[in-house]
Amino acid sequence: MEAYERYGRTLIRRAARIVGNVEDARDLVQGLFVDLHQRAAAPLELAYLYRAITHRAISFLRDESNRARLLERHDAALAPPARTRCDDRAVGLDLLAKLLNELDESETEVLTYRYLDDMTQEEIASLLGLSRKTVGKRLERVSAAVRRLTGGPGSP
Repeated sequence: MEAYERYGRTLIRRAARIVGNVEDARDLVQGLFVDLHQRAAAPLELAYLYRAITHRAISFLRDESNRARLLERHDAALAPPARTRCDDRAVGLDLLAKLLNELDESETEVLTYRYLDDMTQEEIASLLGLSRKTVGKRLERVSAAVRRLTGGPGSP
């Protein structure tokens, strides 16, 4: 499939960044392309594939058995330094796993684009077809969830 050859590596890197390992990322990307091939999907664009693999990786993390296995294998000492912070808290795999139980799909998607991809609110709004204000409100709910989970300032 031409789209796999063209975008496969990019999508594997994207999925690996979310789930924390390349083997599972490859499985997720291959599963995506198998499903698309079975549906005989029209020519695919990177933006669609990027969102599709993001959703698959988040769903993969939401699965309790996968999450437990990933967190068990995750060695904090070997993890790269956190690039982005939310309310002075590094958004790492352990915090991301906890946030998945607290947030709905739309908030999780905005969280992923902002704190894993370092996208601006304007970029997220453009990608999702939302207003920047809506993205900002979702990020406020994410920040509130981080404060609740970490016991940060302003948490109940």
